[in-house]
Amino acid sequence: MSGQEIFIIILVILLLFGADKLPDIARSFGKSMRDFRKATYDIRREIETNTRDIKKDFNEVTDSITKGVTDISDNITKDVNEVADNVKKEVNDFTGSVKKDADEVAENIQKEVDDFTGSVEKDANEVTENIQKEVDDFTGSVEKDANEVSENGQKDGKHATDSFKDDANDVPDDYKYDYPD
Repeated sequence: MSGQEIFIIILVILLLFGADKLPDIARSFGKSMRDFRKATYDIRREIETNTRDIKKDFNEVTDSITKGVTDISDNITKDVNEVADNVKKEVNDFTGSVKKDADEVAENIQKEVDDFTGSVEKDANEVTENIQKEVDDFTGSVEKDANEVSENGQKDGKHATDSFKDDANDVPDDYKYDYPD
């Protein structure tokens, strides 16, 4: 409210009640305001007193709930960490066991491969030796047969040559041709 509005209100009150009643009205108004403030203060104090107990109870309940939630959270965290550690340990144990088994299998496979390779090499060497022996025997036999054939061929060739010469000498003269020199 502005100053002009307050002035108009005071002017209306003055006209309605008159100048002699104005101090009584101001006193009544002041007393009313004092009583209103006192009642407001009493109500506020009553509310604060009652709410103080409620706030205290509320704070206690809040603290209790907070403590309970914190305890539960700590217990859950502890349990989760414990379970996680157990799982990690079991996984590590299982992984170690699997790795150990895999290493054993790899060693066994390598041993079997080495044994098989040695066996194959031994068999290959035996086959190579047998083939070489057979080739040598065959070569010796072929050389022997070739020598015999060669000797027989020379004997037969000499015999054939001698026989041919004998036969050539036995040709009648009419079949002989004189070649001019």
